[in-house]
Amino acid sequence: MKIVGVCACTVGIAHTYIAQEKLEKAAAKKEFDIHLETQGTIGTQDALTPEDIESADIAILAVDVKIKGMDRFANITKITVPTDIAIKSPNKLLDKAAEIASKKQKAHA
Repeated sequence: MKIVGVCACTVGIAHTYIAQEKLEKAAAKKEFDIHLETQGTIGTQDALTPEDIESADIAILAVDVKIKGMDRFANITKITVPTDIAIKSPNKLLDKAAEIASKKQKAHA
C-alpha cells in the first residue's frame, strides 16, 4: 500500500507535525509506504512530486486549512480529514484508507 498526503493545521506549528509523525509511525507498523508533505509556518517540507502522487494508491489529506497545490490530487482517490483525526486515530484512518483503496482497485480490475 502506497500512501501520499499532506498535513497542515490552522497555526502550522504543532498539529501539522504531530499528525505527520503519528501517521508515519502507524504506517510503519502496518508496513505501508507513506510519504507526507507538511505545509506549516516554515513552509512546505518533504514536497510530493507528481510521480509520488501518480504512483500512490490513495492520498490522505489531514488538513484544517486550504492547502497549496490541491489540484495535484484531482486524479487520485483521497480522504480528507481534520488533523485531529490523524493524531487521535492514525491506525483507524490508515485502515479506512486501505479499505477504500482496495475497493477502488477491485472496481478497476
